[in-house]
Amino acid sequence: MNTYKRQRLTSILAKVTTIGTFDGVHIGHQKILKQVVKLAQDSGHIPVVLTLFPHPRMVLQKDVSIKLLNTIDERIDLLKAHGIKEVIVKKFTKEFANLSAKDYVKQILVDELNTKQIVIGYDHHFGKNRNANIKDLKEFAQLYSFKVEEISAQDIKDVTVSSTKIRKALNNGEVALANSFLGYNYFITGTVIKGKGLGRTINFPTANIHIKEAYKLIPRDGVYIVQSKFEGNTIFGMMNIGSNPTVEGKTRSIEVHFFNFKENIYNAKLKIEFLKRLRSEEKFENLEALKIQLKKDMIDASDYIKTLNE
Repeated sequence: MNTYKRQRLTSILAKVTTIGTFDGVHIGHQKILKQVVKLAQDSGHIPVVLTLFPHPRMVLQKDVSIKLLNTIDERIDLLKAHGIKEVIVKKFTKEFANLSAKDYVKQILVDELNTKQIVIGYDHHFGKNRNANIKDLKEFAQLYSFKVEEISAQDIKDVTVSSTKIRKALNNGEVALANSFLGYNYFITGTVIKGKGLGRTINFPTANIHIKEAYKLIPRDGVYIVQSKFEGNTIFGMMNIGSNPTVEGKTRSIEVHFFNFKENIYNAKLKIEFLKRLRSEEKFENLEALKIQLKKDMIDASDYIKTLNE
């Protein structure tokens, strides 16, 4: 009963709302979020993001190939880290897609969220077949007593970052470029599972990372310098993404060798950040040749990590 009351109280509090996919929560998104938070502070309202999941293409076009920069849980965490107090995840269905513009505004923005101000781009479209635009939204605003804060064409043009550009950079293995667009290090979140144990035979034990969300974008195959946290401590390492051709691997895997680290981390859930790409994945003549290359990679990685503290 108390939980229900708290939820009801939260739902009736006035909101400053912005709407979008916010895939990546990159520096362009962060500019919008900052504006939402400031308006909420000035008005005494709650800053809110309304986002959709699954991605509309997954539902309407049955597109299972689409890859996103964040899982939905990662997206929520990132949005809240930028001052958003509530992230409303609206399940995208065919029924939702068929809502008229008026029903969408009245049922969700007004009745459900109690929106008093909406921050939205000048080119925003919504409602069935995305037929309604910002002009329609301003008319609804007069009808239902909320304000519309329009993000101008110039403001959007000034932000040259896009989720599409970041996906392209990661698919090319350009993690440093992607990180500059994101404003943080691109990361994956996964569980450590048992692998074949081949790394131990050459003194490079690895943690195999399993990511349950098939739609999460994994950077291009290759060897990367990465960092993570375990029990509050930062740990560095090298990650290999690929099929391990030297040992005739058949499936793509994600394996991490952490430096100077001997803890048992099986079943641990890790957030692993990408710092730099070292090289492409290669097929070596034998395990000894692979071991020699890994030692070179480790030296290169250690040299790079030293520069982070300078």
